[in-house]
Amino acid sequence: MKKRVGGSKLKLILLTVAVTLFAAFVIIPFFFSLFFDGAKLGNVALIPIEGAITGTGEKELGALTVSSEDIVSFIEDADKNPQVKVLLLEINSPGGSAVASDEIASAVKKSNKPVVALIREAGASGGYWVASASDYVIANRMSITGSIGVLSSYLEFSGLMEKYGVGYEQLTAGEYKDMGAPFKKLSEQERKIMQNKLDMIHQYFIEGVAVNRGLEVSQVEALATGEFFLGVEALELGLVDALGDKNTAEEFVKKSYGLKKVDYILYQHQPGFLESLSTVFSDFYFSIGEGIGSMFIRQHTGVWM
Repeated sequence: MKKRVGGSKLKLILLTVAVTLFAAFVIIPFFFSLFFDGAKLGNVALIPIEGAITGTGEKELGALTVSSEDIVSFIEDADKNPQVKVLLLEINSPGGSAVASDEIASAVKKSNKPVVALIREAGASGGYWVASASDYVIANRMSITGSIGVLSSYLEFSGLMEKYGVGYEQLTAGEYKDMGAPFKKLSEQERKIMQNKLDMIHQYFIEGVAVNRGLEVSQVEALATGEFFLGVEALELGLVDALGDKNTAEEFVKKSYGLKKVDYILYQHQPGFLESLSTVFSDFYFSIGEGIGSMFIRQHTGVWM
């Protein structure tokens, strides 16, 4: 009987802890954002771009992502907000989807208000494309900057399948419909087609940076090997305008745009109730699963920068 009572008390304690955590991390933040996130007051819109850039911000195991849909929406909202005088993009991104990066860069250029980009740890590939579209770029002297290149990759299992006698049969209407399938090697013609597509996107990237930074296309082409540069190198190459941190950005904004002080309006994704609930349970699942050992194979079907 004593063991039963002890077990019941333990269950009650665990249930109480679970309910408390649920209320603290889901219910209270949800209602707080619902009632207190109304009017946005401040003169500088702070828009973090942190993680791999994707179209919808879909989560990847172990990787932080950011949605181009969210960022474009934030830029447009800040542009319409009469309180906002300047937009500050705080970038910490290794790049991501070519399309998603281009969407954000286009929104930056369409803004009627000044846009300043601050590269912290990384503003590489698609992250740099976005930064280059702004009016002024500041980078930490040791930040990873540039990496003007494009890639498309997938896992190919044909050798493993052949070793174990596994065949691949696929019917297609169109000679190249299954190009890039992981169960067969690329033919020489397929490889040429894929490379041609990548070269076209690479050229868009080069021309975009050249226009954004006021450089000759030939200058950017010489840098567009995919190599990343430290912030101090990027300054010498004309890829950024200054070295510094958030304080540097604030001083530049005040001096350049006539602001006596900087009051930030933070634009960031606010998860809904169901999304928060899902996150709590998914985080719990992966936390208790650590160390068990799992292998996840992810195939990129898009073009990444």
